[in-house]
Amino acid sequence: MAKPPLRILLCSPRGFCAGVVRAIDVVEAALKRFGPPVYVRHEIVHNRYVVEGLKAKGAVFIEELEEAPDGDAPVVFSAHGVPRSVPDAARARNLISIDATCPLVTKVHREAEIHHRRGRLVLLIGHAGHPEVVGTMGQLPAGAIMLVETEGDVARLHVPEGVDLAYATQTTLSVDDTAGVVAALKFRFPAIHGPHKEDICYATTNRQEAVKRVAPGCDAMIVVGAENSSNSQRLREVAERAGCAKSRLVARAADIDWTVFGDIRTLGVTAGASAPEVLVEEVIDAFAERYEISIETVSTADENVFFPLPRELRAPAA
Repeated sequence: MAKPPLRILLCSPRGFCAGVVRAIDVVEAALKRFGPPVYVRHEIVHNRYVVEGLKAKGAVFIEELEEAPDGDAPVVFSAHGVPRSVPDAARARNLISIDATCPLVTKVHREAEIHHRRGRLVLLIGHAGHPEVVGTMGQLPAGAIMLVETEGDVARLHVPEGVDLAYATQTTLSVDDTAGVVAALKFRFPAIHGPHKEDICYATTNRQEAVKRVAPGCDAMIVVGAENSSNSQRLREVAERAGCAKSRLVARAADIDWTVFGDIRTLGVTAGASAPEVLVEEVIDAFAERYEISIETVSTADENVFFPLPRELRAPAA
């Protein structure tokens, strides 16, 4: 039987961002410099395929620093960032600390610290329990920073009279959701201080904009990414809100529920910032086995951002 036709609209930008590329390069450079094992606290980025690939090269993933052996073992901190207590504990044990925190997350850390030094209570917009949020809140003393997740949280905030306020945000949030929370904060606290430049990172914004362009014209949308990837989950939500009811997050081709996609004629495809392009190609190949596909790339931005490795891993100048 002839395969039914399927038009695939491929979002661009998609997949790896500069911070993810840097984080993976950090682990690979540490393996080259020190040899295996190199310990990595938490998944370096939220993608099982990437993690398993680094494991095969000698990386050992741990959740807590205590799992690394005493001595001068190299320990890499993930792209999401860590509380101040983690590098402090690593120094106390003479571990070799290598920080793979995305520079755009570090920017949020520095902003929070500046607000704190100026005597402001910091309100962090983000998702409770996400490693980036845990890391950012861990930059300041207890009580100096409060988490706000929704506009409803803003209404329920109990802030002492006369306290100077500032806000910061997790870098991987929904642009539209965050705008609503920020508007609620500014309405209730007109004097609140914000960041000089938006905290939601360029990659999150660009990928969401591409999905908004593509999703309304699609029968279904696939976001390639991990369940625990905040930016990937937000892409799925953005696609649904843009009018594509059949929006699914899949880690790779084997996870596709084909009962959802049976009668579609146009499919949108994108990938979260921690999903490698090989998994996008795998998904497209899986559809090519069942449909006669044609592919169109829809581009909404050009990305040329590059972040250098930490100083201790850079090759010496010639």
